[in-house]
Amino acid sequence: MMPIRGILFDKDGTLVDFEATWATLARSMALKAADGDAARADFLLDQSGLDLATNRFRADSIFAAGTNADVVELWHPHLEGEALATTIARFDAWTAVEASKSAVALPGAGAALMRLREAGLVLGVATNDSTEAGRLTVEALGWAPRFRAVYGYDSVPRPKPAPDVVFAFAKLTGLSPAEIAFVGDNRHDLETGRAAHAGLVVGVLSGTGTRAALAPLADVILASVADLPEWLEDC
Repeated sequence: MMPIRGILFDKDGTLVDFEATWATLARSMALKAADGDAARADFLLDQSGLDLATNRFRADSIFAAGTNADVVELWHPHLEGEALATTIARFDAWTAVEASKSAVALPGAGAALMRLREAGLVLGVATNDSTEAGRLTVEALGWAPRFRAVYGYDSVPRPKPAPDVVFAFAKLTGLSPAEIAFVGDNRHDLETGRAAHAGLVVGVLSGTGTRAALAPLADVILASVADLPEWLEDC
């Protein structure tokens, strides 16, 4: 294995506490989409991946792993063309601001990012949220200086689980995919790393993914990114 010189991180469930950040916000989003109809909003949330009994998101569901466009298309199946594009743009703009306001960092994530940067690694974010949402979130958490780039679903031709974001990061940094690690909490994240032939694919159990779901795709599974600096040092 080539030495790892760069790392791409998923955002929600990997760096950011997915449930704490999105549970209340998702309900507000669904109520907007349902024109205030609470029963309809519950239906939309269930369809997009929220377990209404536990108020937790299902692993690999559209809300946990899909793009904003996927959610809009599911919630507004009658829209197409310009109307669909306009609704997606409004959804992106609203969620970018609101999610950054409610963002909760996972324990130890900030310290881990600092240690990795101090070790000379180049860091990036690869989210299926919008690029603006990713940028505003890392700024709100005080992490912007630690990242060379933030990629959303709208910044590459094909979002995760396609490998495009790894290739974009490789081109930007001059690294090869074999020198890049991909870290995430959902199968989509690890599939991205595998599709790009990333040098290291790391699953974390801090989001919605389970060990059983991630194990077939991961080189290593960690409790959270807080464990990553020490694990890399021991390799």
